[in-house]
Amino acid sequence: MKKSYRHVNYAWDDAKAASLDPVGRLVYRSNLLGSDQRITNTGGGNTSSKLQENDPLSDRRLEVLWVKGSGGDLRTSTREGFSSLYQEKLVGLKRTYAAHPERGLKSPAEDDMVGMYAHATFNLNPRAPSIDTPLHSFLPGRHVDHMHPNAIIAIAASAHCERLTQEIFGGEMAYVPWMRPGFELGLAMQEIVTKSPNVRAIMMGQHGFISWADNDLECYEATLDFIERAAACIDSRYEAKGGDAAAFGGAKHASLDGDGRRAVLSAILPWLRGRISGERRFIGTVHDDASVLRFVNSRDAARLSALGTSCPDHFLRTKIKPLLVDWDPQEGDIAALKSKLESGLEGYRRDYEAYYKKCRHPNSPAMRDPIPTVVLIPGVGLVAWGKDKSESRVTAEFYTCAIEVMRGAEAIDRYVALPQQEAFDIEYWLLEEAKLRRMPPEKELARQVIIVVGAGSGIGRETALRLAREGAQIVCVDVNEGAAQATAGEITGKNGVGIGVAGTGLSACGPAIGLASNITDRASIRRMLDQVAIAYGGFDSICITAGVFSPSDATGRIPDDKWAHTFEINVTGSYLVADEAARTWREQGLRGNLVLTTSANAVVAKKGSLAYDASKAAVSHLVRELAVELAPLVRVNGVAPATVVQGSAMFPRERVVGSLAKYGIPFADGESTESLVAKLARFYADRTLIKAPIMPADQAEAYFLLVGQRLSKTTGQVIAVDGGLTEAFLR
Repeated sequence: MKKSYRHVNYAWDDAKAASLDPVGRLVYRSNLLGSDQRITNTGGGNTSSKLQENDPLSDRRLEVLWVKGSGGDLRTSTREGFSSLYQEKLVGLKRTYAAHPERGLKSPAEDDMVGMYAHATFNLNPRAPSIDTPLHSFLPGRHVDHMHPNAIIAIAASAHCERLTQEIFGGEMAYVPWMRPGFELGLAMQEIVTKSPNVRAIMMGQHGFISWADNDLECYEATLDFIERAAACIDSRYEAKGGDAAAFGGAKHASLDGDGRRAVLSAILPWLRGRISGERRFIGTVHDDASVLRFVNSRDAARLSALGTSCPDHFLRTKIKPLLVDWDPQEGDIAALKSKLESGLEGYRRDYEAYYKKCRHPNSPAMRDPIPTVVLIPGVGLVAWGKDKSESRVTAEFYTCAIEVMRGAEAIDRYVALPQQEAFDIEYWLLEEAKLRRMPPEKELARQVIIVVGAGSGIGRETALRLAREGAQIVCVDVNEGAAQATAGEITGKNGVGIGVAGTGLSACGPAIGLASNITDRASIRRMLDQVAIAYGGFDSICITAGVFSPSDATGRIPDDKWAHTFEINVTGSYLVADEAARTWREQGLRGNLVLTTSANAVVAKKGSLAYDASKAAVSHLVRELAVELAPLVRVNGVAPATVVQGSAMFPRERVVGSLAKYGIPFADGESTESLVAKLARFYADRTLIKAPIMPADQAEAYFLLVGQRLSKTTGQVIAVDGGLTEAFLR
């Protein structure tokens, strides 16, 4: 019978587990635990199993510790995410540690031992072990779970953690005061169990807890049991103290409604992004669910936020503390909010510099960018910042967890943060610094938010996919929302998925989002740009690939409405997007790029495309005019494709047939569209110098060059991607 829980999800499936080998069962258990954020946060916690394996050298049966490797995430871990080590060799490292002349907490011995784990590697497993490896090795259970549940951390971050642990769990859970994870902590845990063999778990002060069993299902259920008991105790005492109405000292401010919050966010986020992106650009994520609003609106928010977070996993992302702005949302004064944020950022930088100078060691890494990664705004919510959408989402998630920890700790006792020096020693730990330096360099368009208008098909779709491969966060925009979302879905499927976020909705996006916009409607454009601000905090570049072709009718004329429609989309639409975007670019204050789509037809006059050709000539000059208007902040350039037939939404079957007939190219009425398109593409290719069809992907390369730094001194220019049309050569 499955157990029943209120505060965690029980997801174990006996049939599924029975179908797996021992390592597969460890992965399965890990994925189940990691999939519930009430059990552990993204990238946090680790699991292990001590398994019998055949030694590949001696063929001797021996015990191997399989443990989640460094940098992995339990929810998404696969077998490749786990290290495997000889248990006998790990235990033998105690002698090495004992012989080290500088052993002890935070000593050189601690960091030196991490390098020794590689000598215990089983079967040449390349996955680097985590710093928590000794905890799993030295505890007696064959299966071990180390988790960071909000409910448990609330106890761990309480002023009287040891007493509360005894009250809630009796003799089943022991207590160890805060120690940085490593060899000394593993030995301390081993000593606890040696003295108290009936203990089944250990509360880790300021950190989380660890539990174990000799059966993997029992270990899984024990982990859930301990979390359930902690959460139930907190809820009981929370309600006894008045529940939500009394939480964090009661409400000081009232929340704005959903529309009000969105209006504030769209007004300030690009501006705020510009202010915090002095050294490097950041991507934003908004959380404004009920639990976040309850905290930022509260009387105690100032006191508690100033203490910072408690769990090391939290403040590695959230820094020592967030920035809480003292603003009254009911006054709704955006200018006052910006002023308070400006002074708050200045104060935060001063405080962070003082914290670094006070706590640094002679060998500490250089001070990191002294800007807050979490900003709290009463009535509105929290805004988290990171190098990409994934990092800012996780940072927002971590501070949301920290809020829940503070709620629980204040319900059962009094919240206490990790001492400042301990926090610094984690944030600037040399091992963490070494890990950062080992990370691959950021991609060429990393930290960039790029809007691609017309991303639902053809050149726009290929451009969106191309820019995403270089690390940009992509906003796919199209008049057809479904097509825009389909392109965004392709990008998200390859590069990561979003997570559900209450409130704004838009901030739940991943590395790409699909939005609808009619670029002939200024209000629609502004609405889209505001949505981008809420989703990512702002934007850097815009590529406009949307366009329309209106051929002459059977008499050779172009109806007035078709002429107007062609110019409205191809010319006026580009201007309106640029004009609305300019407001945001100026607010943000960061250099950007605008790339318009003109055509080889802009300089080659020919029969049957009068409206299109004239409109593209106007776009070519619009490039030059906008380059002057938007300088020096924004570079404006254009791409001039030759006729792109394959993959283009501008060439439906009827237009292809008309073109084949116009040029006297033979075809059959029943011929497939693909065959007709190939014939027309071949005809156009044969007119060029290189004799090759021009594809949407060829155009995407030009957009990539123009939004990056490779042509950073180029503005007011049009790049032709036409295969060499002599008629289009400059005269």
